[in-house]
Amino acid sequence: MASADTVGLPLAFVAGLLSFLSPCVLPLIPSYVSFITGLSLEDAGQRRWVALGHTLMFVLGFTIIFLLLGASATALGSLLNYHRVWIERIGGALIVVFGLYLLGAFQWGVLARERRFTIQDKPVGYLGSALVGLAFGAGWSPCIGPILGAVLTYTSATATLGQGIVLLLVYSLGLGLPFLIAAVAIDRFLGWFQQYRRFIPVVTRFAGAVLVLVGVLLATGYFSLLAGWLSGLTPAFLKSRL
Repeated sequence: MASADTVGLPLAFVAGLLSFLSPCVLPLIPSYVSFITGLSLEDAGQRRWVALGHTLMFVLGFTIIFLLLGASATALGSLLNYHRVWIERIGGALIVVFGLYLLGAFQWGVLARERRFTIQDKPVGYLGSALVGLAFGAGWSPCIGPILGAVLTYTSATATLGQGIVLLLVYSLGLGLPFLIAAVAIDRFLGWFQQYRRFIPVVTRFAGAVLVLVGVLLATGYFSLLAGWLSGLTPAFLKSRL
């Protein structure tokens, strides 16, 4: 499907990046790195391969959760395939709601309620890091929830089972890649974060605006037209690899 390939994959990756840059995740990265690796931030900066290994397992953990969510959302969408047009309209409207929430247009208790599972004492070893990733992925924090929810809604409305899994894999890559970079360069990350933190509210509102735009396009049927137009501009060699 053109929409899932041409537009959906870049959107899913950007959604993962925006989830990482959200105020519920970004300020906690140093704590996550220290907790996952079992090292102080100074030791993590010196033992980069150890930090990278633990963080890879952490990313694998939440990727598994997101893939399961994506497969479930796609299966539900396939079940209701006969009503595909209405699924797209309702899904688009829901994505607009998620976007308006991030823009601060209203407060929604369901999204504001903390749902993150926590592990007070991390199990030892790389398996323990994967378990922490599973717990991280299973809990939708108030910031990740709207973006991930929008990705899942889009997936259920437009993608096949295989495409849904790929979309959530790309979303996980967008969220996980900055985690890996931060883990192997924690000293530089801390310096960058001091400069970036004042832009967090702007990025959150940008994410909300993107969701509103995508939701409107999906609900009105113009998203597939946009995807078809972009597909025509995509070189054949690149489309064969999507």
